[in-house]
Amino acid sequence: MTELDKDLPLREDLARLDRLLESLLREQAGEEVVTEIRAIPSGAQQHDRSADALVGRLSPAATTALVRACGLYSQLFNIAEDLHHARRRRAHQRAGSTPQQGSLARALSHIHDAGVDFGKLNRALQEASVSAVLTAHPTEVQRQSVLDGHRAVRKFLAQLSSPEITPEEEQELEAKLQRVIHSLWQTTEIRSFKMTVADEIENGVAYHPLSFFQAIPALYERLGRQVRELWGEEAAIPSFLRVGSWIGGDRDGNPNVDAAVLRHAVTRQAEVAFKHYFYELAGLYRELSLSSRHVQVSAAVHALASVSPDTAISRREEPYRLALATIEGRLSALAARLGLPLRGRWTAGEPYADTAGLLADLQTLSDSLVAHGSALLLDGRLGKLKRAVDVFGFFLMPLDLRQHAEKHAAVVSELFAHANLEHYEALDEAARVRVLLRELATPRLLYSPFLSYSADSEKELAIFREAALIQQQFGVDAISQCIISNCATVSDILALALLAKESGLLRLHGGAPSSSLNLVPLFETIADLDAAAGIMQQLFALPWYQQLLKSRGGVQEVMLGYSDSNKDGGYVTSQWELYQAEQRLVRVFDAAGIKMRLFHGRGGSVGRGGGPSYEAIMAQPAGTVVGRIRITEQGEIITSKFADPDNATRNLEALVAAALESTLAHSDSGATDESVLAELSGHAFKTYRALVESDGFMQYFMEATPIGAIAKLNIGSRPASRKTLASIKDLRAIPWVFSWSQSRVMLPGWYGFGSAVRAFLDSHGEDNGLAQLRALHQASPFFQVMLSNMEQVLAKADLEIARRYAALVGDAALTDRLFGRLQAEHDKTLAAFFAITGQQKLLETNPTLARSLATRLPYLDALNLLQVELLRRLREAPDDVEALYAIHLTINGISAGLRNSG
Repeated sequence: MTELDKDLPLREDLARLDRLLESLLREQAGEEVVTEIRAIPSGAQQHDRSADALVGRLSPAATTALVRACGLYSQLFNIAEDLHHARRRRAHQRAGSTPQQGSLARALSHIHDAGVDFGKLNRALQEASVSAVLTAHPTEVQRQSVLDGHRAVRKFLAQLSSPEITPEEEQELEAKLQRVIHSLWQTTEIRSFKMTVADEIENGVAYHPLSFFQAIPALYERLGRQVRELWGEEAAIPSFLRVGSWIGGDRDGNPNVDAAVLRHAVTRQAEVAFKHYFYELAGLYRELSLSSRHVQVSAAVHALASVSPDTAISRREEPYRLALATIEGRLSALAARLGLPLRGRWTAGEPYADTAGLLADLQTLSDSLVAHGSALLLDGRLGKLKRAVDVFGFFLMPLDLRQHAEKHAAVVSELFAHANLEHYEALDEAARVRVLLRELATPRLLYSPFLSYSADSEKELAIFREAALIQQQFGVDAISQCIISNCATVSDILALALLAKESGLLRLHGGAPSSSLNLVPLFETIADLDAAAGIMQQLFALPWYQQLLKSRGGVQEVMLGYSDSNKDGGYVTSQWELYQAEQRLVRVFDAAGIKMRLFHGRGGSVGRGGGPSYEAIMAQPAGTVVGRIRITEQGEIITSKFADPDNATRNLEALVAAALESTLAHSDSGATDESVLAELSGHAFKTYRALVESDGFMQYFMEATPIGAIAKLNIGSRPASRKTLASIKDLRAIPWVFSWSQSRVMLPGWYGFGSAVRAFLDSHGEDNGLAQLRALHQASPFFQVMLSNMEQVLAKADLEIARRYAALVGDAALTDRLFGRLQAEHDKTLAAFFAITGQQKLLETNPTLARSLATRLPYLDALNLLQVELLRRLREAPDDVEALYAIHLTINGISAGLRNSG
């Protein structure tokens, strides 16, 4: 079959969508808009850059309609592309093709071929810890109502591609598809209201019934089966893969999160978990109709059945159903005790004290089925439910707490002041460590209920107390991580330990500290990354902290920030400093005999650490993964990765595959020539800092990007900046990256690389220098991934479109100077990329992405050009509500089309 034939279903889907969209627009927007939208794929809008004339020619209503049409075309074409990718993966699997990179099958084959025996594999599985953590960082522009419509479009397109469909069924399905598209057109794409944390919590928990409840148990089942096929042994696989969350626990820069919000987040999560369990128990009740006339059951099942609240006469000979009613009754009683607004069919019984009790009862059913000739029934709903309970517990997702180090220090300072102790803020670092260790060594609390504290301190302490109560009620794993943003000293970590002690999360047993919480430093800036290993070395030298780590299984988690380090030092330096920080941390942890778990604070865009997860993990320095890794998933990336069960399975599988393969069959990464990378980083850093520190840069950024409109867009519950938009330091990394993506400069994903390569070649000679860089690219997975991710950014960048944004800057001389630097650096970067890789064009080795971009970029280009003219209109008339609304629509469309803009 030719490649052309393989893509035929995609072309048919695109043609169908195109036909339905044109019919919709003709009816809803008029022939004028249809004419303009038809001209876009041919390139008319892109080549003559006539968006200014177009905006002047069209009425405001027609302009808005055209903007919406471009966005809808791009979004629906993305859905067709995603569906086709899934279709091709299934075709490869049916054909028995070699497993694809990032799959469990391929990773386990590599591990097996490397000679890893079952014992070593089993030990790695027992110690593994892999987690994708959902955060509420605001780059998901689209509403859930729109995303629901997108899922319906995907479902109907998939059904329409069935080879067994009849003409009548095709007609009915196309009518359904047409109605969904019609509904999407008449649905407001953007929010007219400011999101609350409660809204973000709802968005976060929605992915479990959509995909995680199905994908995660299935992934464990696949892992067990493939291990059995390769090694011929049955592995007892613990639930090492979890999805976590920050939503409702992350207070850094978000004043809207308090103890009540934390309680709501955990309660709402628990409600989703319990609803799933009740649904599955009801399903098991229907399925396990086994009669005592035909099967025997164990004494333990008889014991469960004997106290069953199910008193129906028809159930007297159905012991499994009676036992399930007992289980459901106890779970209902627990839901009532936890204050959850849902119950099962039966509500009698003693509430489960923990998930171990529920799992024990489910295991009782399993053991009896195996012992009495019904083992086949384990592989269905019962096995999946057991795994689900083990993974999701009574809390659905482990919820992380996060706060800025300064906030922790302020609370500690007030506690000291009210207890008539030292003036904490005036102490130097050594003194702070000394007094904190003194207080941590005694069970005496500093807080007094008879004194008055500031509202901020009371709020922080209330959150920690609520976390302790949540652990008691929902399980200790419900909240087990506390992250310290902007951690810069040992005292920052000990200050958090003191707050944990004040709230009962850290206790002394026989003088030795025991914590139910991981204390996680987050190193974000270039300076912090440089200091990270030294801080951890000082921390591990403290006997008190060594004792504390014993209560946490000897594991210390460290979080690394990609976003702020990029904003601080640029793409190349950020990547290199992160790599070096990891290497230094490995040495420190090994010397101290402490197990390390790295938490990678990645965003969706390359400038914030984004890119394919499998490749990123495999490119980590040796010794940094060892089966343990956590990665944040943010904004629109959550939707693209996890809104569909197939996509969720594939993306979670890639995390597990990379973690295991990197641990057990990782090739030596010593081929990374650190001296070359250090030199490139130094040059890139100077180039980047010279740009962002140049006179007028912030004015240029504010006027040549839609940052002002983005700040008014309702895409999250937190503000765009911590203090002011007047400086880069105070601007959040997310809107920084988001704005450059919208204007198609994509600066955080490439700026500085071209000048760095040019300086390296000037220093080492053109031929010799280029030979070194090409050798590095051939040998180093780190450098390969860096350039591969940069290539994707460059493919989406368009400096001709960016030039139109630059024309919005009021100072023409500033525009000429700074845009000239951007253009020159872009040209150098492209030249450097092609010289090192030997490619003739971008995405030469990634035809799938090239095809996808070719399909949707024409509509994105049109949206960009329309956005520029609408920004101009808004700046001339700041009260033009219609123009602001249309700009927000363009932001929505561009973000959805680029797919990893934040």
